[in-house]
Amino acid sequence: MRKFFENYRLLLKTLPFVALIMAVKYMVHLFGYEFIELNALFTSFIAANVFLLGFLMAGVLTDFKESEKLPGELAVSLESIADEAALLYQAKQLEEAEKCLEHVRLLIACLRGWFHKTERTRTLFRHLTELNRLIAALEPHTQANFIVRLKQEQTNIRRIVTRIDAIRDTSFISSGYRIAEINSLLLILGLIGVALDPFAHTLFLTGSISLLFLYMMFLIKDLDNPFGYYQNGSVENISINAIEDLEKRISPG
Repeated sequence: MRKFFENYRLLLKTLPFVALIMAVKYMVHLFGYEFIELNALFTSFIAANVFLLGFLMAGVLTDFKESEKLPGELAVSLESIADEAALLYQAKQLEEAEKCLEHVRLLIACLRGWFHKTERTRTLFRHLTELNRLIAALEPHTQANFIVRLKQEQTNIRRIVTRIDAIRDTSFISSGYRIAEINSLLLILGLIGVALDPFAHTLFLTGSISLLFLYMMFLIKDLDNPFGYYQNGSVENISINAIEDLEKRISPG
């Protein structure tokens, strides 16, 4: 049952609005306030709104598809650093290598909290910068290319974190959302006021078209932030299972 509600949360969020619109449509028809005649201009307005929503959907899907790779890439870089530190500790029993491995565990825990906004971005970057000191402590005990690999992975983590932070804090064309919202509202008002016989057909079309446009608006807003784990009601989020699985794999014991 819980999975059902998760899968259909956006639809369930939309249905009360559709029910309200259909109730208003019924009252308008009952009191004879329908004043709009269905014509080519009205259907063109519907087509224009479909085009605008399609444009917005294409934009947010681009970011969403790009974002799908980022948690996995983060996990790979973190595991590479952890593997190198663990290998050095096993070979030479270095305390510095053990500290580096412990710090990677701390970094992963902080990163998981950061995705849910229980950790601040500055805290995460402070932990990333702390890796500099730990990597430098390993330099006298290993080859230079070993240190270079660690620094490359650290840089990659910093780049990905910066990219994720930009994606989740930047909205795709805010003015485009506003005009889409206004157009959808005007369209729904037009559907409420349109006169078309028989009334049952009009009521069905009003409910169906309203459901389509409202659902698309909610979906686009949700997709605009693929990392909205901290947002109440957010449904379409990128999986961070790769990072959570890594945390379990490298945990002590």
